[in-house]
Amino acid sequence: MATEIKLPRLGQGMESGTVVRWLKQEGDQVEKGEPLYELDTDKVTQEVEADASGVLLRIAVQEGEVPVGQTVAVIGEQGEEVPEADPETPEADEEAREVDEEPQEEGSRAPARDEERERGKEASAEETMTAQISEAREPTKVNGRVKASPLARRIARENGIELSELRGTGPEGRIVAEDVERALAAPAPAAAPAAAAAPTEVEVEQLTSIRKTIARRLTQAWEAPVFQISMSADMTRAQEIREQLVEQTREGEAKPTVSDILTKVAAVALMRHPQVNAHFEDETIKRFPSAHVGMAVATDRGLVVPVIRDADRLRLSEIAAARADLVSRAREAKLQQQDLDDGTFTISNLGMYGVEQFVAVLNPPQVAILAVGAIEEKPVVVEGDLELHPLMSLTLTCDHRAVDGAVAAEFLRTVRSLLEEPGLAL
Repeated sequence: MATEIKLPRLGQGMESGTVVRWLKQEGDQVEKGEPLYELDTDKVTQEVEADASGVLLRIAVQEGEVPVGQTVAVIGEQGEEVPEADPETPEADEEAREVDEEPQEEGSRAPARDEERERGKEASAEETMTAQISEAREPTKVNGRVKASPLARRIARENGIELSELRGTGPEGRIVAEDVERALAAPAPAAAPAAAAAPTEVEVEQLTSIRKTIARRLTQAWEAPVFQISMSADMTRAQEIREQLVEQTREGEAKPTVSDILTKVAAVALMRHPQVNAHFEDETIKRFPSAHVGMAVATDRGLVVPVIRDADRLRLSEIAAARADLVSRAREAKLQQQDLDDGTFTISNLGMYGVEQFVAVLNPPQVAILAVGAIEEKPVVVEGDLELHPLMSLTLTCDHRAVDGAVAAEFLRTVRSLLEEPGLAL
């Protein structure tokens, strides 16, 4: 019996997702657990696995936004009858509209009536032709925006294609990826005579699912009553230990970084100060028994925060391996929903960009986030003498509803102490 493949709920609060592209085509053999299509949610773009084995009999939704629970495909045996589309799906609605538009008249079959019907058919054909010409000249728009799939927009943006100049072949004139690829393959038009420079137009970019999530979360963060405190840590010992660990790293293993040491140190400090390892939700504070440390990673699609779970229990080599894997998959847009869930604390490090000090925005419902700046040689007085030491700024942002200033100061002081003597944490 054929199996309907429905859009899964991949995370709490997920109501819909956008089908980006299919990794299998109709007629292909599919194994259960094999990647079937790419889905763009409000956090990540990830591959969705097939729920059953068999032949991909029908793709119900080629691309576009789909509510959770709607059928997107059907898998079954070769030659098996495919179930009718759910009448609530866009495809079924389109088919229903096409059927409703078929001229069906009852009553008199007199010659006068036949002539009337012929005139009606001619008028209908003329209107259809006019609509097609109009569509070819101007793509379908909704609220002034050209209708196009997310994948089509992405390809057009990357290749400098103006969507308003294309004709969509998708439902209701929607521009799909094939339309953009067809435009890319078309020969370039002959160069026109030089003319006066056209006025520069304002570029308008619609928010992606990830950027919408970032905007919503940042708005929530600014609603929280936060405060910041800062300290500087002497990174002399941390750098020495890192160099020793790098020398001992085997070929093929991830080399430990300062960020890895910082993750381990922060996790140990969170266990000593559980008030900081917490969430503030619905006027309650949830404190966690393990430190799941998130790392802010910049990608071409926006900022994501993959999580290293149980960082307080991991060795530094294990943290380095987990970090390397998560960062690599984040930049390749291959993170899974579970890679982003359950974080209890976040570290944002802009030191590699030369940023000396900054304030990170809270990552709700977490109650604290640590901003890390670059390591810089600065003068330090040691026993009356002026020496240069590598210092790194640490700025902690806290939700004052859950964390008091004294608690935050004690936590940050512990982080600094462990960075200045990492052996106490490692």
